[in-house]
This record gives sequence, C-alpha cells and structure tokens, in this order.
Amino acid sequence: MMQSAKISVQDFSLYYGAFHALKKISLGFPPRSLTALVGPSGCGKSTLLRSLNRMNDLIAGVRVEGRVSLEGSNIYDPDVDVVPLRKKVGMVFQRPNPFPMSIFENIAYGPRVHGEKKRSRLQDIVEQSLKSAALWDEVKDRLDSPALKLSGGQQQRLCIARLLAVEPEVLLMDEPCSALDPIATEKVEELVMDLKKKYTIVVVTHNIAQAARISDYLAFFYLGEMIESGVTRQLLTNPTKHQTEDYLTGRFG
Repeated sequence: MMQSAKISVQDFSLYYGAFHALKKISLGFPPRSLTALVGPSGCGKSTLLRSLNRMNDLIAGVRVEGRVSLEGSNIYDPDVDVVPLRKKVGMVFQRPNPFPMSIFENIAYGPRVHGEKKRSRLQDIVEQSLKSAALWDEVKDRLDSPALKLSGGQQQRLCIARLLAVEPEVLLMDEPCSALDPIATEKVEELVMDLKKKYTIVVVTHNIAQAARISDYLAFFYLGEMIESGVTRQLLTNPTKHQTEDYLTGRFG
C-alpha cells in the first residue's frame, strides 16, 4: 500500500513519555480511497490517526521517530506550520462537536479564518459543503438556527461539511459512527462512500462489519504494532497472520 500513496508513514514510532505507543509503523494511504484502521482498544490506531495531522503535538510528553509524508514532504520537519497542514489533513471526531453557533456560521467559520470575507462567496461555500455532506436538503431552510439543535447524525454530517468547507485533501475520521444510531450510521457510511471518490480517507473503526462495507484497504493493529495490511476483501477472507485471524473471528477484541 506504499506505492503512489497520498500520505505515507515510514518507520514511525511514538512515545507518550516512557510508553512506546506506536512501534515502527510503515503504511501508505492511496489517493481517492478509504483505509480502515482496526484492532482492539488501546492498540494504537487512534494514536496513528492523530499523528497524520500532528494532533498529538497537543499532548505533553509526546515524542516521535520516523517520518510521515504528505505527497513526499515530511510533516514533522521543524519548519512545518501545523495550521495549513490541518487545513489539508482534517479530522472528524468520535462525538459530533458543532460550534455553539448557527448552522451557517459553523460552515463559514473555517473559510473566514483562512481569509474569505465575501458574503456571497461564503454562501456558495456553505451550500456546496452541505450538499457534499448530504445535509443541504435537510437544513437549507434553517441555516440561521443553532447547530446544536440538529440530531446526532445531522451534527456529525455538519462536522464533515465544516471540514469540507476549507478544501482538505485528506479526511481523518476517528470512529465517526460510534455515537450514532443505526439509521444515522447508515447515512454517514453512504456519505463517506461517496466522498472517497474525491478524497483520501482514513477511518478508525472498532466495527469489522463497517470496515468491510466502506473500506478499500484495511490495516490491523495490535499492541502498538501494525500486524498486517492489504486490500480489505483479501485481508478479511485470507489473513496471513494468526493475530489478525483471531481478531477477525472474534477470539479477542
């Protein structure tokens, strides 16, 4: 999975103080596809996800070794500015986190921060982002109402729309459906299936059935190591490592 990767990880290790959380991970994420990171709780998959746009920089005592490259450039070079990095590589979290403002202002916030002042342009961005997140038809008549009044599933799609408004290239999603009911989950899954035609998407999920439905590639993590990775269909039907097979068949989790 390293060839022609949009973003790639090479011999990457991460420490929380003395704790060795990720151990020499090498993995590539191909463009316009969805890669799912799976494995039991505490195995390092969310830590790796947050390493792809340096969200772990916000945690005291974090130290990294190795390289994470976005189109060939190491994002951990000392002169890299994390603000444009996080514009290119955006994240959606486990629980929807809309800002306590209107639906419109949630989406317009990012473009405004990055310098867009024209109201007509902001209106276009808001409409297009909500359409891309499959939410426009549900909210177009109440853009000035509080985002916090939306349902959980709508809030999560709003957070995805807010991310799309700043024109990212890579979307990181940390268990984006774990706080949602089955109907809302289905809508978000349909949305990411559509978005992967345009974006490189990396999703952490504890749900193997979900990974089977939405992902093109799969990487299995255990105790801070990446045990194996490959095309989802092949890995699910024919894993080469016994830990992967044990996890996929429910012997541990």
